[in-house]
Amino acid sequence: MDSVERGRDDREEFTRWARARQQHLLRVALLMTDDVSRAEDLVQDALTQVAVRWRKLRDSSPDAYARTVVYHGNISWWRRRRGEVLIAEPVEQPALSEPVERRVLVRRALGALTPRQRAVIVLRYFEDLTERDAAAVLGVSVGTVKSQTHLALRRLREAAPELAELLQEDSR
Repeated sequence: MDSVERGRDDREEFTRWARARQQHLLRVALLMTDDVSRAEDLVQDALTQVAVRWRKLRDSSPDAYARTVVYHGNISWWRRRRGEVLIAEPVEQPALSEPVERRVLVRRALGALTPRQRAVIVLRYFEDLTERDAAAVLGVSVGTVKSQTHLALRRLREAAPELAELLQEDSR
């Protein structure tokens, strides 16, 4: 196989992977940011970085690399803007169905977390990563993941007591 064919095969393989994973990465980014535009930008950046490194990543874990890019991109954004304080006046919402209301409560409660705590919760409970895998994505120790998870769950319980049954700590 010549280099032109190999390059075409690499592009096709990456395109299939990106199409299959893009929506999932967007959901992860949206949970971490609660901002559609920023989530889309983070995913676009992650896909670009995976594409550039596709030959190296395709046989290892492009998903893990993309998650790491999303997380680090979000933390970098947060650090650049942490001096800003944006306050939105709450808009009165019409009555919602129970599943929608629960989703809204969870999103609001996630907003009470620091970016690292939010990332730990998303990686551990939405992505269903082990403590070790979450630590690898975040570039921290397993002990840090454990302590951040504990603190985040406590903050979530305080921010949304009506979701307490969902927020029971377990042996994850």
